[in-house]
Amino acid sequence: MILEGAFPVATSETTNPDRRDFLYIATGAVGAVAAGAAALPLIDQMNASADTLAVAQIRVDISQVPSGQQVTVLWRGKPVFIRHRTAADIQEAEEVDWEVLRDPQPDSARIKDGHPEWLVMVGVCTHLGCVPLADRGEYDGWFCPCHGSHYDTSGRIRKGPAPTNLPVPEWVFVEGSNDQVIEIG
Repeated sequence: MILEGAFPVATSETTNPDRRDFLYIATGAVGAVAAGAAALPLIDQMNASADTLAVAQIRVDISQVPSGQQVTVLWRGKPVFIRHRTAADIQEAEEVDWEVLRDPQPDSARIKDGHPEWLVMVGVCTHLGCVPLADRGEYDGWFCPCHGSHYDTSGRIRKGPAPTNLPVPEWVFVEGSNDQVIEIG
């Protein structure tokens, strides 16, 4: 024989929707925290290693680079061209109608304010990663012999398959060096 009232029957009066909602939210929050804790080591391993960070910045003495010449230094495993431009190089770069170029960028955006004679660029062709040759090509700048990209005296792509200009890394004049030493990176 079954006694009436011996077994509780779920009714809207006996269930608590606030408690159920809290359990759903708490379970979801614990799951999100666990997923984040599991992902942190995976994300952290993608950071640069200590030996890479050690070469993240380099200093270069540019006092011995004569006008019209360039030096090439290695930074983060890539060649960087440091060009001491002549007045003619600067004038030629400024006279270009940059708005019609494939990768439009004025010369003033590629140099430091007040120092148009110094051009610093990563010396890797943006097409397939070859190293362009200085003072070559149709625009008196750089020429990539691999597939024929021509860059002007500001390192902007003018002709050939390269899609973008030679990149300009972050660089500054070292404080107290009388603009004789630059720091790249």
